[in-house]
Amino acid sequence: MFQIEPMSRIPVYEQIIRQTERFILTDVLEPGAQIPSVRSVSMTNSINPRTILKAYTSLDSRGLIQAVPGKGYFVCADAKEQLMRKEREKMSKLAEIVTELVIAGVSREEISACVEQTFRQTEQNLLSDEGGEQQ
Repeated sequence: MFQIEPMSRIPVYEQIIRQTERFILTDVLEPGAQIPSVRSVSMTNSINPRTILKAYTSLDSRGLIQAVPGKGYFVCADAKEQLMRKEREKMSKLAEIVTELVIAGVSREEISACVEQTFRQTEQNLLSDEGGEQQ
């Protein structure tokens, strides 16, 4: 399920967190779904179990997944809504960036074209992810 890039500047535990969030947002992991065990992720990706546990503990403390003793970790019922709320908060950052671009002389058309292109590429990537290997 997780595709870890060992040479990435992003720490492994953060890669696991980001991928789990994306899986939740794209419904690869739905509410109540069990996520892979620490042991299976460790063995599949040759990662220290403590690293995986660090990621899972962070996700648990944020209320995105829940540990069930003796059973594993499961996606919380409202995980997707929490993530969507968190992501929408980034709109203020986008507004700041647009303001800076306008001040720097970037036209409305250039900004709009960039947004449209990014939107199309993201939609295409999401569609190709659905048709390809998800887990």
